Amino acid sequence: MASDEELLTAWRAGDRAAGDSLLARHFDAVCRFFYYKVGEEAAADLIQQTFLAMCEGKQRFRGESAFRTYVLGTARLVLLTHLRRKRRDADHLDPIEHSLAGFGPSPTSALAHRREEAILLQALRELPIDLQIAFELYHLEGATAGELARMYGLSEPGMYGRLRKARLLVVAACERLAETPALRASTVDRLDDWVRELSARGMPRGTGP
Repeated sequence: MASDEELLTAWRAGDRAAGDSLLARHFDAVCRFFYYKVGEEAAADLIQQTFLAMCEGKQRFRGESAFRTYVLGTARLVLLTHLRRKRRDADHLDPIEHSLAGFGPSPTSALAHRREEAILLQALRELPIDLQIAFELYHLEGATAGELARMYGLSEPGMYGRLRKARLLVVAACERLAETPALRASTVDRLDDWVRELSARGMPRGTGP
């Protein structure tokens, strides 16, 4: 199987099929990124915007991170632009301070297969936006702390500190959101299992790249 780098090189040289294969390879990750934050209805347009941006900017990728991280970094910028358009005080949207909980009810209940997953998704939604994204890219999508540090313009130790903070906040939110002690224990004690379940989940393919 061709690597991302090989497909990108062929795409840049004019091989459209290689580009289609490369974007399709990362389609589920981009779907998860948006579905878990804005829900299926709003996600469709943002997914299309992300892949359009990738097509227009394929020459700009410099190989400083995995191509997957570059794609998801582009998705982050598309999400922040979308959220700023929804706010009257768009200039004051601070992704390290504001959370998605301030943008209306959670769209995630239909995406969770178990109550523990729904709790985890809601807990993530209560994190500051950039902490939520960092947690998800690190734990769900396999981005390294170094790649995330470059995405956020931080040092690697600084990124590890941000990831530790995100996990502590997720655990605290899960403990608060669980309705019973048994559910609290099941959610928190098996947190990594629920993360893996969400990471492995395929997405509907009605809006391909």
